[in-house]
Amino acid sequence: MLMTTNEPDPAAMRGGMAEDEAAALYRLMTWLSPSFPVGAFAYSSGIEWAVEAGDITDAASLRDWLAAMLSDGSGFCDAVFLAQSFRAALQPNHAGLNEIAELAAAFVPSRERQLETASQGRAFIDIARAAWNSPDLDAMIAACEGPVVYPLAVGIVSAAHGIRLAPALHAFLHAVTSNWISAGSRLIPLGQTASQRVLADLEPVVAATAAGANAASLDDLGGATFRADLASLRHETQYTRLFRS
Repeated sequence: MLMTTNEPDPAAMRGGMAEDEAAALYRLMTWLSPSFPVGAFAYSSGIEWAVEAGDITDAASLRDWLAAMLSDGSGFCDAVFLAQSFRAALQPNHAGLNEIAELAAAFVPSRERQLETASQGRAFIDIARAAWNSPDLDAMIAACEGPVVYPLAVGIVSAAHGIRLAPALHAFLHAVTSNWISAGSRLIPLGQTASQRVLADLEPVVAATAAGANAASLDDLGGATFRADLASLRHETQYTRLFRS
């Protein structure tokens, strides 16, 4: 029998996950969990108006609406801003980071969406900093002279903690999609199984959006979800509302 004096590989004993990878996964799962207190449950991104207007009536129409938002609307644009802010923070390029922050804040199509993304961004940074502070994070945040919207907050904090961009993008888009489905399930309404089927159907769309945003530049920003932008604007004057956007 062969004998060895080598110590067991700790990563192998954990199923191949190194210590830094385990820490990154733990933080992403925490930061982008529905229980992380950024107030995402209070916003529907215009879905509430779309349900009242009859654009979204069931699981199929919700799936189609969200697929468009992911690939051709705010989902793709927010993911691009996350990727670009991540890279600027990683360099670090404080001047470039501030320019990205200004563009991202100006890119929001309505007052309510501005409230939604700015409030969540501020809460995300405050809570992440309080529980998982990083010595580089303060300088990155200080470089942004205006509001730090939600996707930028995720990008900056992820970069400060050495989390890889690809999983950060994927986790962010999964969290956003899950929140949209949660809003839709309460408004249509949908049962839990139907809601999970919508999330399962959108899995390839989330993956493709994350990959596209990872490869995109700021010049690739743009959307074609005019009805979703209109829903966000019309929601401000909706008579009965459960959500803040």
